[in-house]
Amino acid sequence: MTERQPYSIVREYDGFQVRRYPEHVLAQVDVPGGLDSGARFGFGPLFQYISGGNISGQRIAMTAPVVLQPREANSQTVSFVMPTSMRAASAPRPSDPRVRTVAVAPRVVAARRFRGTARAARFTDEGERLLAAVREAGLEPVGGVYYARFDPPGMPGFLRHNEALVELAALPGELSD
Repeated sequence: MTERQPYSIVREYDGFQVRRYPEHVLAQVDVPGGLDSGARFGFGPLFQYISGGNISGQRIAMTAPVVLQPREANSQTVSFVMPTSMRAASAPRPSDPRVRTVAVAPRVVAARRFRGTARAARFTDEGERLLAAVREAGLEPVGGVYYARFDPPGMPGFLRHNEALVELAALPGELSD
């Protein structure tokens, strides 16, 4: 079974969850294209990296989700979440200069789950719904919405698990455990 990125649920709201993610490592690549096409361009170099296309030739288990972070000028960053056992210092150095590994500090995130194929219009709509619900709940989003895809491309759309996510500013008392 594919390892999924761990998190703890801080609080449930109507239409989204607030989650706490621990420190983790991402393998990333910046690619041209929007949400409809960019993931295809990013998947290849990242899959090569985890398949041993790194300086040490180390194979790394595939995990979920694949993260899509829209950027300006019709581009995005595509990321693979590394296994929980991997630390930034132990991540093998990529052979492909387009690929990089980054450590991500612990953070609090709002997440909205949805089903369907990875179409830009659907992702954008779910991201806007998430932002509206977060603001309505009196929470403060930090940065832009990003998206998580959990299933392989062959999975029928009605079975696919996707998420729209946005980091939150920690509010005194509101998000404490």
